[in-house]
Amino acid sequence: MALSRTTRIRNPALFICDLQEKFRDAIYEFPKLIPTTSKLLLAARHLTIPTYVTTQNRARLGDTIAELKPHLTGAHIKADIDKTLFSMITPEIDTLLPKPAAGGEPIDAIIVGIETHICVTQTTLDLLSRGHRVYVIVDGVSSVNPEERGIALARLRDAGAIVTSSEGVLFEMLGDAKHGAFKAVSGLVKDSKEETKAALEVFSKI
Repeated sequence: MALSRTTRIRNPALFICDLQEKFRDAIYEFPKLIPTTSKLLLAARHLTIPTYVTTQNRARLGDTIAELKPHLTGAHIKADIDKTLFSMITPEIDTLLPKPAAGGEPIDAIIVGIETHICVTQTTLDLLSRGHRVYVIVDGVSSVNPEERGIALARLRDAGAIVTSSEGVLFEMLGDAKHGAFKAVSGLVKDSKEETKAALEVFSKI
């Protein structure tokens, strides 16, 4: 697990877990997840980061929320699937990921969504068990019961995941103010600074 704790992001992939209509009124501070996720999705487009999106039992729980749908187009969207598994690492998505055990380069999986202690946890553990690194975005995950967040994040840290912030991973992926996408991504950060502050004020208390 030392590698996952100490290595900088070099092969990012974005995972958007089950941000669906039926969860709006149930999940703790759900509205604050939306700007975090939108910011990461827009950055993923600018940086051409492979992006994986899931819904849980879409027929019953609704589609991905309307605010995110405009951002789910482009060649970098590698999967947008419905599932019954709690983990995002379904057979369909698993086939799309590199296999470190067979010599593939591990991904740096950046994950946002719900619920922290169920689908986010199981996705993270599955990715770690396959040899990938995982970055759980503290201002991008929540649960029905807020107390579940802290319990889950502590477990995931112990398992080898990194718990960090959306702004932190964005600038780590850029790495240099000379990066071709710096202006676009730093603009996203600037435009969403108030929403980011509000999300951190709630979600960083773990």
